[in-house]
Amino acid sequence: GECSQRCYNIFVLETVCVAWFSLEFLLRFIQTQSKCMFLRTPLNVIDVVAILPYYITLIVDSLSVGGKSTGSGNNYLEKVGLVLRVLRALRIFYVMRLARHSLGLQTLGLTVRRCTREFGLLLLFLCVAMALFSPLVFLAESEMGAKQEFTSIPGSYWWAVISMTTVGYGDMVPRSIPGQVVALSSILSGILLMAFPVTSIFHTFSRSYVELKEEQNRALRQKPDSQDSTKSQNSEDSQETDSYHGITEAAASAAQRRKSMAAQRAAEIRASMKT
Repeated sequence: GECSQRCYNIFVLETVCVAWFSLEFLLRFIQTQSKCMFLRTPLNVIDVVAILPYYITLIVDSLSVGGKSTGSGNNYLEKVGLVLRVLRALRIFYVMRLARHSLGLQTLGLTVRRCTREFGLLLLFLCVAMALFSPLVFLAESEMGAKQEFTSIPGSYWWAVISMTTVGYGDMVPRSIPGQVVALSSILSGILLMAFPVTSIFHTFSRSYVELKEEQNRALRQKPDSQDSTKSQNSEDSQETDSYHGITEAAASAAQRRKSMAAQRAAEIRASMKT
């Protein structure tokens, strides 16, 4: 339908924000020395992914309006609408721009990058336990359960995941005694299996936070130190210049005294020779 006034106001606000983000990105891109390295940085990739959907949406909107005016089919308009919905969903990456100025988000990203092996172990533990408890609860409920909520073993995988992660939506519940025993075993094993890698991830997060905090403090200390060093260097240069001028003036005065003494001696020698 037609855009309302509120929708138009949000569009204007988004246009201003995207224009500011685009200007900032272009200035940083022009200033950097290595263009390829700049584009490979994860934060800059997030900036590109967050900015481009706006411009692509404008292009697709203009094309869809042109196609609608020429009487194109509904199939084309449905595809264009799907593309627009996907692109508008990418606006969530605006939030990821906060990682450039947030120490906590930077710590989170560094922890995820350093703990890929621990996350892999966690996923492996969940998959193994899920493959173990799903057939057991399906067998217990299919043989002794009064209400058949577990229709298949692949359908029981969902129950195993939400039980081991202690979420428990309650959409699938074992009714029989053996099924409840299997559920209790899966919950306890899930707590234990998730606790093993989480400990290492927590220590990595703490270490990463301390490192980034020290680096930030070091950068803040270097700014006044650089200013002080510049001032001291300027004062030293001025002192060296003053001392150089003083030495030059002393040498000139000494040369003049020597000339005057030589002239006096020559006058005395001429006077003695006349007498």
